[in-house]
Amino acid sequence: MSKPHWRPARASDLAAICAIAAHIHPALPERAEVLAEKMWLCPDGCGVLDTDDDIVGYGLAHPWMRYRIPPLDGFLQELPDGADCLYIHDVAVLSEFRGGVVRAYVADIEKLARASGIATLALVSVYGTRPLWERMGFRAVTADAELRAKLASYGDGATYMLRDLAAT
Repeated sequence: MSKPHWRPARASDLAAICAIAAHIHPALPERAEVLAEKMWLCPDGCGVLDTDDDIVGYGLAHPWMRYRIPPLDGFLQELPDGADCLYIHDVAVLSEFRGGVVRAYVADIEKLARASGIATLALVSVYGTRPLWERMGFRAVTADAELRAKLASYGDGATYMLRDLAAT
């Protein structure tokens, strides 16, 4: 088995992505069609962590608007005109393959954002991953009532976070 490396996601990777999502996010299920739509709308933001023998992780990101969290397990329909952030919808890696690989995916997403003229990355931290994201330069946003209501669907402790690329 070779060292895991990120590569662009392909439609044929969807079954592996869904299996990893179901394993890592059992409390936050999303339909295959919802994940496929993200891959179709923003293929440059979607990758898989591949060992050449198996897919052991994935990342899904797309242009979006700050403070407007996409609905969990909801279709986007289209990407917004004038997007002001690149939203990292999900990064999931099987536990035995963790250890710096998320940082590599985020570096690729940062390059994509800069090339697209987008100066902010955004995400929702779940399952206590806030310290991980803070180490990568993300900061928690104080949520108003509307943002808190959207975060509720992501589970207890979900935190909306931003990273200003101009500061890095």
